[in-house]
Amino acid sequence: MSEPWWKRRRRKKSPHTWFNIFDEFDRLEDMMDEMMSKAFETPTEKAKAYRPYVYGFSMSIGPNGKPVIREFGNVQKSRFGPQIREEREPLVDVIEEDKDVVIVTELPGVEKNDIHLHTTRDHLTISVDTPKRKYHKELTLPAKVDPKSAQASYKNGVLEVRLKKLVEKVFKGEKIFVG
Repeated sequence: MSEPWWKRRRRKKSPHTWFNIFDEFDRLEDMMDEMMSKAFETPTEKAKAYRPYVYGFSMSIGPNGKPVIREFGNVQKSRFGPQIREEREPLVDVIEEDKDVVIVTELPGVEKNDIHLHTTRDHLTISVDTPKRKYHKELTLPAKVDPKSAQASYKNGVLEVRLKKLVEKVFKGEKIFVG
């Protein structure tokens, strides 16, 4: 069978042509072949230990009307390329209500007893450390909360933490927070 028309045409070089589109197609095809071979390479032993690779993001509209983008997973961007971490960052939504701050977190594949919460007035840390799953997320809360008011429920892989907001009052020239 004869060569395709585009290969035959490539041989005809005009002295007026300084750019050959077919050479660029060949270069692009070589780059795609290299990228595909790297994508299907066998991962290193270290990378196998942290499978599966999880990366995603959620978008919502914040209270000021601007979009809020939150990343989750175990793939972290760095200046040396993507880094795979052992622990995953779960998908989290923070909802500020009138009197409460509600945190909803997806933690699939773990038992309620394996979830550890640490709360301060400004922060919430969620962590899970089991042989099969490792999750870790540190959140800065949108308002000051009472750590002792924490109520948590876990059902079907979804953790909901409800914290009462503290009310700011001025007493003798000092700001104090009252539950």
